[in-house]
Amino acid sequence: MITEHEITLAQPADALDISELSRDAVEYGLSWRWTQRRVMRSISDLSTNVVVARQQGMLIGFAIMKYGDDDAHVLLFAVRSDKRRAGLGSALLAWLEATARVAGIQRIQLEVRARNPVAMAFYRGHGFREAGVSPGYYENVEDALQMVKDLA
Repeated sequence: MITEHEITLAQPADALDISELSRDAVEYGLSWRWTQRRVMRSISDLSTNVVVARQQGMLIGFAIMKYGDDDAHVLLFAVRSDKRRAGLGSALLAWLEATARVAGIQRIQLEVRARNPVAMAFYRGHGFREAGVSPGYYENVEDALQMVKDLA
């Protein structure tokens, strides 16, 4: 398990590190869309939580979740490859879920690459279920599997 990490809301100074981790861990093979500017907009958006995990001051993971009236949508989620399978992703997801429950959210939804069985297994292991497929979701290069978790 991960030790000595902290999970906090992102600050504007985190935007570049988040965008670079997104480019390398999530957007590989696609256009780089989650640029520093776009991440900064999410950090500033009152209906969005951007949360970061740090270990010894270094950003090692993050999540971006947008809130609606009853549902929340995980827009982006990543952990540095050398820090995976140590509980950090689970800690980030638990933080998001706890925050959503406090906000009265009934359901969390997300998309995952259809060719990413590791991510699908991770989310299934945390109570998410498959809810459909979005063909060509990732720039018409790859399909997305829609996943949801009911909190009520």
